Amino acid sequence: METNLYLSTFTILIAVAVSNLLAQGLKKIAPTYVNLAVGILVGLLPFTNATVLNFDNEIFMTVVIAPLLFFEGQNTRVLIVRRKLKLILSTAVGLAVAIAIIVGLAVHVLAAVAWPLALIMVAISAPTDATALDSVTGGRDLPAHVGTVLRMEALFNDATGLIILQAGVLWYTSGHLALGQNLLAFLWSAGGGVLFGAGVAFLLMLARQALLRSRWNLASSQIIIYLMTPILIYLVAELGQLSGIIAVVSAGLVYNGEAQRSRFSDPRQFHLSVQLINFGTEILNSFVFVVLGILLARIMMGYRAGSMRWLWLGLLIYGLALILRYGYARLIHLAQSHAVIFALGGVHGTVTLALALSVSVLTAADNQLVLLVETVVILFSMLVPTLILPRLLPTDTTAVVMAPKVATMRQAMVAAGLTRIEPLILTSAVRASVTYDLRDQLQQNKLSRFLQQWGQSSWEPVLFTGDEALQERRALMYAFDAERQYLYDLALEHRFDTKTIYKLYSEILLAESLVLDPANQAE
Repeated sequence: METNLYLSTFTILIAVAVSNLLAQGLKKIAPTYVNLAVGILVGLLPFTNATVLNFDNEIFMTVVIAPLLFFEGQNTRVLIVRRKLKLILSTAVGLAVAIAIIVGLAVHVLAAVAWPLALIMVAISAPTDATALDSVTGGRDLPAHVGTVLRMEALFNDATGLIILQAGVLWYTSGHLALGQNLLAFLWSAGGGVLFGAGVAFLLMLARQALLRSRWNLASSQIIIYLMTPILIYLVAELGQLSGIIAVVSAGLVYNGEAQRSRFSDPRQFHLSVQLINFGTEILNSFVFVVLGILLARIMMGYRAGSMRWLWLGLLIYGLALILRYGYARLIHLAQSHAVIFALGGVHGTVTLALALSVSVLTAADNQLVLLVETVVILFSMLVPTLILPRLLPTDTTAVVMAPKVATMRQAMVAAGLTRIEPLILTSAVRASVTYDLRDQLQQNKLSRFLQQWGQSSWEPVLFTGDEALQERRALMYAFDAERQYLYDLALEHRFDTKTIYKLYSEILLAESLVLDPANQAE
């Protein structure tokens, strides 16, 4: 079992790496779709499919979804949540409940599906996915207000869907719907999740900040505590019948404020944390959609041809939810075009499928029906906005227009650095090394040149010592100073986007840290 777990994880991670590389070359296709396609391929090929273990909902939610939502929560300012709290509650709770009741009733009446099963189907499709939303916009920005509401909805509506699902399952097994009991369960789960997640995160934050300001501080220990926080909070919250999802999102919100006000206490540690968050978010997002692709492939392969009832049930649930989302958007006074965008923005992803796979009390026939219906809901919730949203959102050509300008700017920046070192008295070896390093900022050194430099650094005992080492360091610092001055002068002309200039400027500062800071230097 242990070996199979390693092989399964290895297979999925390789699929993540390959799909992300493919996405780099397929710029017109959203990375999410490339991840999904590679996942489907892994699920369809007998050899690779056999290496991936059966889906375990608890492990997936604990190790993948909890950290991902924690990171997303940390990237959300508490001030935004506080200002939009009423709207968040009405969207993440009110809208989800309204869709569950109205669409569930419609499925029961129009499709002759038993009420409890209809409620289960609709509840599973309640959670929306902010990551999947980014993949369907065609690389274009959503209107600020609409985008904020959709992301807040995706962060907080998972708990609502889970409670409604639990109510449906209880109704399915017992034959009775206990509204009072379910309402209390929701208040305990959601409210307790908020208090527990925020409380534990606050205590851990105090402990880490106390360590940070003492002689006991150690970056490696701090990072371990930080990375284990969402997993610990999720597991303990679930043990207490609280919403682990709400708990980790609340914890992330607490940590957002901490990051804002402690970044200069230990800049190296903070920078490492930011890089880990960015890396973790990217990997986990890709991991989620590769897994989704594998699950979709397995569900479709397990389908036995027969009635197509599942197809039109899925279309009915998605279509009615779309109409209700549009009506709600108009109710909260969104313009017609923004209401359409909001309605289409209710994209579903892996959490929906994870909930579908977590229901174990259904009969074999009902279980297959639910899985196929949710597959249809997920696929159409991604495909429909992919076709429509790019037509509704303004095209952002900034990146395309700026690309050649940025390349020219970078070349001029490096040229300024090379010009600065020309009058310096340097040995030929030092001058060649510094010139190579500066040109490497353009990523234009040939592979043969790299291999030559690699050979020197690998086989020679010490590349530079004494005076030559000092020459190299000073030459690089002079060059970096000239490059920064060039960018500063360029910023004063107001001809380029400041974000682009800041990005290049930060690259130079990072390069300087590699030269000056021993902790950032490879031996």
